[in-house]
Amino acid sequence: MPRELNNVERKFLEQLIVRNLVLAGEHVLAAVSGGPDSMALLHLLCAVRPVLHCKVSVAHCNFQLRGRSSLLDEEHVRQEAEKLGLACYVRHFDTRKDAHEWKRSIEETARIERYSYFHELIEQHGFDKIATGHHVSDNAETILFNLFRGTSIPGLRGIRAFHGHIIRPLLLMQKVDILGYIVEKKIDYRTDASNLGVEPDRNFIRHKVIPLIEERFENKLLPSLQRISDQAAELEEFLELHFERLAQDDEGLVLTDHRLLVSSLLRLTVFERKELLKRALQDYGREPSSRILQQLVDLLETQPGRKIDLSAELEVAWKGKYLIFRRKGNG
Repeated sequence: MPRELNNVERKFLEQLIVRNLVLAGEHVLAAVSGGPDSMALLHLLCAVRPVLHCKVSVAHCNFQLRGRSSLLDEEHVRQEAEKLGLACYVRHFDTRKDAHEWKRSIEETARIERYSYFHELIEQHGFDKIATGHHVSDNAETILFNLFRGTSIPGLRGIRAFHGHIIRPLLLMQKVDILGYIVEKKIDYRTDASNLGVEPDRNFIRHKVIPLIEERFENKLLPSLQRISDQAAELEEFLELHFERLAQDDEGLVLTDHRLLVSSLLRLTVFERKELLKRALQDYGREPSSRILQQLVDLLETQPGRKIDLSAELEVAWKGKYLIFRRKGNG
């Protein structure tokens, strides 16, 4: 018989069931860095495995950013997986080299490498879900980061509990509960020293901004941000259905041949214009700031012949009846 679950494990199981994150018989790939959050996630999945009748395997990404420490992280994850009787998949990345070639930050490059590898494992081995160790503080950090960067209201939803094959079962769990579980179960973990400073911006938000506000407003920030996140998710769901209906009623609002019909855009409210333009830019791999969206809305208040430079590669021009999205140099 399965052993009796403790309080944290029961709450974890409840989240999996209520949110349909893991179904009976599914094979879950746990993304494990070796830190406390992912190690707690791994052991929680193993604890509820007999109840859900699911399978668990482990994936680890070695970004080779911290020399010997990165190798020790990898070894720790391999040993833990072996101790738990789980298959362990490991990939090495030359993240600094890739970041330079891709002209992206180290953090963004590692994220791209990580999720590309996870989806490669899904295709090769047929995993049903990939579980990551993001928790409520990570969600708060993401919301604030997006806010400071200039996101729109739907961008305040933060981290999704379920997106494609990716699940975040710890998303409603407090960091203190995770650390308490680690201590109670005597789970060994590795500490990434690069997470302790105030660079990059996410670290500054994590170590300076959130603790200061939490102290001043008596631990009200994280619950408030979680409510905003939930409401933004509800709004996003509504907007998806709303814009589907708009597109069905007016083909001029569908990005076709890199263009949108100006007269159709002008019939919308300013909020609708911004959201539709944001979706168009996302098709080009751009996550626009509120400043860029406002520039595009202002463009519609001018006259044909005007254009906006969005980046070194992309511009939006008002030409005749249409707002045209085009790569520079393509005419």
